[in-house]
Amino acid sequence: MHVLILGGTTEARRLAQALTTRHPGWRVTSSLAGRVAQPVLPAGEVRTGGFGGADGLARALRELQVDALIDATHPFAGTISFHAAQAAATAHVPLLALRRPGWVPAPGDDWHGVASLEEAARRLPMLGRRAFLTVGRLGLSAFADVGDVLCVVRSVDAPEPPLPPRSQVLLARGPFTLEGERAVLREYGIDVLVTKDAGGEATAAKLVAAREAGIPVIVVERPTVPVGLTVVGSVGEAVEWVRGIGR
Repeated sequence: MHVLILGGTTEARRLAQALTTRHPGWRVTSSLAGRVAQPVLPAGEVRTGGFGGADGLARALRELQVDALIDATHPFAGTISFHAAQAAATAHVPLLALRRPGWVPAPGDDWHGVASLEEAARRLPMLGRRAFLTVGRLGLSAFADVGDVLCVVRSVDAPEPPLPPRSQVLLARGPFTLEGERAVLREYGIDVLVTKDAGGEATAAKLVAAREAGIPVIVVERPTVPVGLTVVGSVGEAVEWVRGIGR
């Protein structure tokens, strides 16, 4: 049994660990995009870099004799999800999408949903003057023209230009604590938070901190995903799906 996990997320690492622990005779390969300089490596085999689009992934599925493909990429890595769906159909390999559930606003939240980073940048000056940007370093170019807002940018790796004209960079890797997020808001006088609907617990504390402080939150909604996919929201469900393929 050979399982290929399109990974890079906490859920992908947990899935690789679960499969290699419970089924040591199976071959588990995790594919990482290579966008993080020093990623936390999962259990099992690891490959880094793209496949060359849907056709390249389909060839890899055949050459590697993959029995099951799991798309456990970030909810905002939309392109690879479409490539995975096309490649799996071409190579006749079962495909599962492992997607952490999105965040849901709680009483007291002041959320402003937008469809894109560009829309978030346009909305930002209307809601505050000192922003906490937690959208990932690859999305910062959308804010390159937001000159009248101080942007505190948090990223795992140092971001490359273009950046917001008035920006300060915080290098940090989650998970983040509620007290730590409260401290960031206080230290920088943050009056608006910008984030993607990544879901999960590792970065959810900032939403609670913003709610407590009465700060508006611009939430970039998730991109569309291929229709007809089998989707699960937990590692346990993904393990059971793979077991069904292996029977």
